[in-house]
Formats: sequence, structure tokens, C-alpha cells
Amino acid sequence: MALEDQRERPRIGRAPATSHGELSHLALEMFFKRGFDETTVDDIVREAGIGRRTFFRYFPSKNDLPWGDFDRLLDGMREHLDAVPEDVPLAAALRRAVIEFNRFPADEHPYHRERMWLLLNVPTLMAHSTLRYESWRQVVAEFAARRLGQPANALAPQSIAWACLGLSLAAYEQWLAREDADLLALLDEGFEATADVLGADRA
Repeated sequence: MALEDQRERPRIGRAPATSHGELSHLALEMFFKRGFDETTVDDIVREAGIGRRTFFRYFPSKNDLPWGDFDRLLDGMREHLDAVPEDVPLAAALRRAVIEFNRFPADEHPYHRERMWLLLNVPTLMAHSTLRYESWRQVVAEFAARRLGQPANALAPQSIAWACLGLSLAAYEQWLAREDADLLALLDEGFEATADVLGADRA
């Protein structure tokens, strides 16, 4: 039997993690229990019942684990914006897209709360998150640029993208601070408060 196969034998009492979601959930539990910096990739693969090679097929690094299947979600947001009718105002289109991007099944909420606490509070992850935020902002900027007839790297599209990210993070801070808070309601409220900044009067 190959060494990789031996390493991937499942741990007694747990089936091996076989998806982005399962591996991300397992890692989130370990990060909260042991601490992010104190948990190694070797710890995770041992607990997951997989080998390192399998781990890196799912995630490029430990820092990417809290993000789950972020690239797929980002593709979904881009597709959502591509399908928005031209007569829907810019601010309304972005408001709906951001809310849908952050809509998760009820059983995912506890993991998502843990995920966002880590991303907003662990210094190592906060530094890594800048790359993910940049990708997210670019999707928003590209849509805004098409509506405004400007390049995606122009000031107005980039300002709108930064504004959307800022209000999203503000909503998340409020959500994490209050157990009874509704994330989607907070996002909606944030867009309402910044409607003028996002250009609500532009088609």
C-alpha cells in the first residue's frame, strides 16, 4: 500500500473529510479550540483522516481554510451581477448582490460566525484577507465600471467597491457583537445608510 494511502486511512470514529466544506468546518472547530496559530496543517490532516497532498488539492494554505469555497461564491456573485437587467439601478443591483452573497443556510450560520470572527480578529488572517478582499472588490468594480462606462480601475468604480466592502465589514462587526443580530438585515441597513455614496440615482 502506498504511503499516501496509509496516511489517508480515516481516524477511528470519524470518516475522512472529502469536500471543501467538511475540511473547512473541521478546521474552524480546531482553530477555535486550539487557536489558529497553534493548529498546524499536520494537525488538521491527522484529524481529517487525509494526507497532506489531498489537503493541498482543496486549499493552497492553512490561511485559506476559513474562507471555505470562496472562489465558487465569488463566481456566483459575478454571475448574479452579469444577469442583472440594465434598468435596475446600480445601488439596488449591488445591494441585492451583496445580500445574496452573504446568504447562508441556517446550519451554516455557526460556522460562518466562527469564520468571520477569525478573519476579523486573527492578525495572520487579517493580513491574508487583503488578497481575498481585493478579489471581491474587483467583481464589484467591474460591474460598476460597466454601468458607469469607465475602466474598472477608475476612481468611481473603485470607490464604490471599497464602499461596498466597508459597509459589509461594518455589518459583520455588528453581527458578531450581537448574538441575536440578523446579518442580512444589517447589510440591508448599511446599504440604505450609504445609498447616496453608491449613487442610488444612477441607472
